[in-house]
This record gives sequence, C-alpha cells and structure tokens, in this order.
Amino acid sequence: MSKPESLIDTGKIYVKAGKGGDGAISFRREKFVPFGGPDGGDGGNGGHVFIRATISKNTLSEFRRKRKFIAPDGENGSGAKMNGKNGDSIIIDVPLGTQVFNAETDELIADLKEPGETVCVARGGKGGKGNVHFTTSVNQAPKIAEAGDPGEELHIRLELKLLADVGLIGYPNVGKSTLISVISNAKPKIANYHFTTLVPNLGVVRMGDSGFIVADVPGLIKGAHKGTGLGHNFLKHVERCYLLVHLIDIASIDGRDFVQDYHDIRNELIMHDPDFASKPEIIVANKAEVLPKEELELRIKRFIIETGKDIMPISAATGWNIRELKAKMWEYIKNSKSFLKNFQSAKEPKMPKVSPVSIKEPALDNFKVRREESGVFVVEGPAVDYFSHKIKLKEKQDAFLLEQLEKGGLSRKLKKAGAKDGDTVILNGREYEYKE
Repeated sequence: MSKPESLIDTGKIYVKAGKGGDGAISFRREKFVPFGGPDGGDGGNGGHVFIRATISKNTLSEFRRKRKFIAPDGENGSGAKMNGKNGDSIIIDVPLGTQVFNAETDELIADLKEPGETVCVARGGKGGKGNVHFTTSVNQAPKIAEAGDPGEELHIRLELKLLADVGLIGYPNVGKSTLISVISNAKPKIANYHFTTLVPNLGVVRMGDSGFIVADVPGLIKGAHKGTGLGHNFLKHVERCYLLVHLIDIASIDGRDFVQDYHDIRNELIMHDPDFASKPEIIVANKAEVLPKEELELRIKRFIIETGKDIMPISAATGWNIRELKAKMWEYIKNSKSFLKNFQSAKEPKMPKVSPVSIKEPALDNFKVRREESGVFVVEGPAVDYFSHKIKLKEKQDAFLLEQLEKGGLSRKLKKAGAKDGDTVILNGREYEYKE
C-alpha cells in the first residue's frame, strides 16, 4: 500500500521575482566636449512571477521535482541614456481548481477556477534611476544614481481541488478507473490492486454537442475523514463536484459486504463535510457480470431494503448498462452549471498588469540608536537601509550616508543615547569613532 504522501495534489514551491537593474553613473564623452553632461540610463525592472490555471494539467506532480522558480533580474542602465531591459516574467502553470496559499501565514492568495486565470505571486523590483535624473542647478555633474529594488520572494503552498461536474467515489478496486475509461476520453492506469489511482483523473463525457466533466476520485477507505489511508487528500477532491456516482462492488470480490461498503463511504463523506448529505447521488452496482442473474437480483433487492435507496447495476468491464448510466448522469447535469463550458470556452489568457516593487524614500530621521551591553552604539532603521543600499555614488559613499543621517539628527540621537568622545558607533556594518 502506498503512503499518503504519494498522492500528488499538493505542492510547496519557492518563488522569487527579479531585482531591478541599477541606474548608471555616466557622462558624455565627445571629441570637443571634455566634460559632457550626465547620460546614465535607468535600470530595467525585474521579472514578475505569475501562477496560471490551465486545462492541460490535472496534477501537481511536477512540483515534487522542481520547487524553485526565480525570475530574471532587470539589466543595469548604461551610458548614452541607454536603459536596461526589463527581466522576463515567468509563468507557472497549474491545474484548474488549484488554490494558492502563502505557506508561512496560510493566507489564501487565489482560488484559480477559470481557465487562464492568472495571479501575480511575486512582483519584480523597480529599476534604479541613472544619474541623468539627479542634475540640479547647483550640481550639473551628479555622480549619484539609484540601485534597483529587490523583487519579492515567497514560499507558496499549492492545493488542488479538482473542478468536475461528477465525482466517481467508492472503495479502492471497485472499478472507477475502468468506468471513467469507457464513458469518457480519460485513459487512466488500470490494475487489480488497491490504490492503483494515486492521482485523480479527469475525463470529458460527450453528450451530443455538449457534455460534462467527470473525475475519478482515488479510493476511499473507512476512517478517511480522520486522515486514514489517503483520507483528507481524497475527500477534498469531491467537495466541488455537483453529482456523486457511488460505485460498489456488488460481487464482493474483495470479501467486503457491499451494503456496509456503501454505509462506510457515505459516513466518511458526511463526517468530512455535512454538505455531502444533500449532494445528488447515483448508486451503481458494478461487476454485475460476475454474478448469475438470480444472485444479482437478490443482492440488489437486499441493498434497496437495507438502505432505502435505489441502485443501478452495470458492468464497466463489458459495457452493459453504461449508455443508460451516462443518460442518467446527464439528466442531473444538463440544467446545472457544467465545468465543461469552462474547458470549451478557454481563451488566450490576459496577463494582469502589475507594477514593480518600489522602495519609497523614508523620512531622514527614520532611524534609531541602540546601545549594546559592550558600550557600542548601533545606528539602524529604514533611513540607514535606504541610503546605504538604494543610493549609489561613484565616491564618498560613507560621507553621503553620514550627511543624510546628520540631517535627520544623528549627532543629537547619539548624544541623547549617552555617546561620548571616543565611543564606537556601528553604522551599516562599519565602525566609526564618535566625536561631539
């Protein structure tokens, strides 16, 4: 028997958008203009990361192999006012019905129910400005530019809840995979042992010019609502189905009692979600071809007496009564919203417009001074981070940082914290000696 983690309907991935390219510090170089003006171009924006629902996939199995998705950075700017190229965005395709969660906060980011529906999960960083933007009346040759902003990064949990009109349910090995193969275009793996189906299969059942979507939901067992076997993973695939087709093995080939099988699975559904009690249901007695006619009739009569519900005998292996079963399923589905319409009407998706991440300049006094037990003073905060990493200078980077923080009251804050001549001050990872 396979372990629960063998069911591929969840995935965890790490996504990181691209960093914005740095702005350039550059000056014109012309034959007769020895000191040309600034011409540093801007950096390109970093690439975004998108997740998109597609009808071409029905499992999350690929995310067991590939778990990191990193978009390209924007290119740096260059001279002659040449801006860097934007980094290409990347698109991660997932099956229709996938829910996207922030893995750290458990927040639902998106529930992708429409073909082509797309969500941005990490925005690229904005490219930095080149020195051409920093010219002033008093500084005609600025040796300053901006670094590109970092892109967003996130750990994501993907969870698939299949979108189907009909869910085929029942114990393992009752013939669900065989049935879906004869009523639809699905081609599942079929073998005679428990838990053959570890990945739900989707199939399209054609009814003239229309039809519906059917899902072969992996086999349930008693205790599934508690997580026994592949419990919770299986049950959540049934939640979005409009109609349930409950298969039982009327021949009891595996030695279980077919009436008890029905009660067991029905109880598991309702204990997982009480709303299952009101879902439309067709009960199907499969493997009818194994029994003599008289024995089949006796078992069907017993089922009706003990459950008070009707049951339809079929043989998925021989095709007996399959056309009648499809017609009965269609009677339930044809007047309800069919997910097949989504599949048939899938259009070329439009990518959402997303602005790059941009770090705003904080107030000059947005930093604090902290005294450690050793007597060292540490200066930290948004203003320190911004002027240390956002602003690029060709020279005197430290002097520029100190100058900006002094405008925000650096000396005053140090003195208030108790700093005296000769004390050590750590700023942006470097040590300075304090002087009043």
